[in-house]
Amino acid sequence: MWVRIQREPFDPGAESNAFFATDGAAGATVTFTGLVRSTPDKPIDALILEHHPTMAKKQIERFATEAMEKFELVDIAVIHRFGEMKVGEVIVQVMAASPHRQAAFDGANYVMDWLKTDAPFWKQEVTSDGAKWVEHRKADDDAKNKWNTETPPKSV
Repeated sequence: MWVRIQREPFDPGAESNAFFATDGAAGATVTFTGLVRSTPDKPIDALILEHHPTMAKKQIERFATEAMEKFELVDIAVIHRFGEMKVGEVIVQVMAASPHRQAAFDGANYVMDWLKTDAPFWKQEVTSDGAKWVEHRKADDDAKNKWNTETPPKSV
């Protein structure tokens, strides 16, 4: 398990290939890669992420450890960027490895749901009108809260 928080861009394909080089216990890996998006109804030029370095790393490590235990993962890795990123750039990548596919999907999804709500990152969207803080979304809380009641299925 490892977590990296960095300003620099990274190559998601290279990171995935390095992660896939496991000890052979994984039968499935899942990779989620998040990008900066701009939509016609809400165009942006860039996204600025601020964070608390020590707290962010500790929180993400906690989410990753919980996912490892909850879903019996073989491995998990998280890369999260901070600073200013342009539309189309990679923000985050979560990779989960498990003996079975559902646990890998659930592990990656679990970490992403917690990252969206509880990791100490603060977002600003940069538009032609200037930078605006991104408001907290109830839908993100709802996604995270589903993990408080669900018991993951045991893989056979």
